[in-house]
Amino acid sequence: MNKLKLLIGNKRYSSWSLRPWILLKQAGIPFEEIQVLIRKDDTTKNIQKYSAAGKVPVLIDGDLTIWESLAICEYLAEKYPQAKLWPLDSKERAIARSVSHEMHAGFQNFRQVMPMNSKVKGALKEIPQLVQKDINRIIDIWTQCRTKFGQKGEFLFGSFTIADAMFAPVTIRFMTYEVKLSSIAEEYKKTILSLSGMKQWLQEASLEKDIIEVYENPKY
Repeated sequence: MNKLKLLIGNKRYSSWSLRPWILLKQAGIPFEEIQVLIRKDDTTKNIQKYSAAGKVPVLIDGDLTIWESLAICEYLAEKYPQAKLWPLDSKERAIARSVSHEMHAGFQNFRQVMPMNSKVKGALKEIPQLVQKDINRIIDIWTQCRTKFGQKGEFLFGSFTIADAMFAPVTIRFMTYEVKLSSIAEEYKKTILSLSGMKQWLQEASLEKDIIEVYENPKY
């Protein structure tokens, strides 16, 4: 069997790369990691050696190439059904897919004002109203999932699923910008950040030397 290869960007900044990376780690699926520095003159060219889309992450499985974080996660769920990367219950699975897609497509104000940067720490002087609206929605998702579906474990749907992988970078952002959370959301954030895979990602991110200024100096 071919060993999976996962093309990722900088661990300090690349939230999209983290999602399938932490899913693979949590599922215990072996893979080879290939890193391309983002926001460089040759970034797109280097990524296009693997995927014409020119963006990370990219999963290579033999002669098959899959791009886009959520598509990669969906592929892994189908290829490794024993890993149970979606909830087994059909209703829970529908909700898990809904919140995962909402995370994939939404929260643009939050992303722009609070870019992922795992090496800095400090609250913003102010949080714009539209960003706070996004934060409130994320807290609401976490609270509802933990309350309705989390009785079987410490994650959104009990055991670790794609939904948790999709929100993993958010926990780093909340840590970086010292966002005040409800007790349930704070507990969930700590749960994700305490994962061995997350600790590995953050440790390796701390050793990276490349700096992207646009992610270093938030406007607020």
